[in-house]
Amino acid sequence: MVGSGLSNQVGAAVAALAFPVIGPVGVVAVRQWVAAAVLLAAGRPRLRSFTAAQWRPVLGLAVVFAAMNLSLYTAIDRIGLGLAVTLEFLGPLAVALAGSRRRTDLVCALAAAGAVAVLTRPQPSTDYLGIGLGLLAAVCWACYILLNRTVGARVPGLQGSAAAALVSGALYLPVGALALWLRPPTATAVACAVAAGVLSSAVPFLADLLALRRVPAQFFGIFMSVNPVLAALVGTVVLDERLDVTSWLAIAVIVTANAAALGAPCGPRDRRTS
Repeated sequence: MVGSGLSNQVGAAVAALAFPVIGPVGVVAVRQWVAAAVLLAAGRPRLRSFTAAQWRPVLGLAVVFAAMNLSLYTAIDRIGLGLAVTLEFLGPLAVALAGSRRRTDLVCALAAAGAVAVLTRPQPSTDYLGIGLGLLAAVCWACYILLNRTVGARVPGLQGSAAAALVSGALYLPVGALALWLRPPTATAVACAVAAGVLSSAVPFLADLLALRRVPAQFFGIFMSVNPVLAALVGTVVLDERLDVTSWLAIAVIVTANAAALGAPCGPRDRRTS
């Protein structure tokens, strides 16, 4: 699980190194193509056998997948890795808290809202567009979780995710080609983008499969909450980003709220529907 989290954040940091040359759009396009290749090899979807009821959530998942990565990487380019990933993590937190009536979850929601207010507090250097893109990535991640559940219920195995990755990669063919034509890539930039695709797609995919065979799914979800901390640390080491003490405390509050929301015992209704 540590390897998966570090690989994902190091991949994002390596991707940021290519932003000055090919921009976030070019990097995301290459990453989507790498992800499509990895998931196609793993899922081997039988596209001709898909019904309309199966295609609808798959297409929705493809659009969300494409928008999530583009908004996140553009946010990283503007506000830094640690803050962008922290804002993105509000997506799964919102899904975990949605519809809950537990006092613990209400406290978690209030704590996370306060932490976000601290992170986005107006300052002379505040990049509101970057913050907005980070929050858009959070919305996309929440939609991704909900659509993934539907795809998993309607499409067997990994075929749905593989098909969504294929469609997402196809959507980026004209966009990526235009981006790379307008900003000609160097060998180093392409290598960084490909490495980002491998580190943020292939390695976490394999590591998560191995981890989920050894630990309960709930504990795995709780451990994922440390990703904003890993992102901030990787951003400091690889990208020389600096967060003030207040921002670190706000990140810690959001991580704790996410872990508490995922780790709280389920009520009777939750157990019946899970």
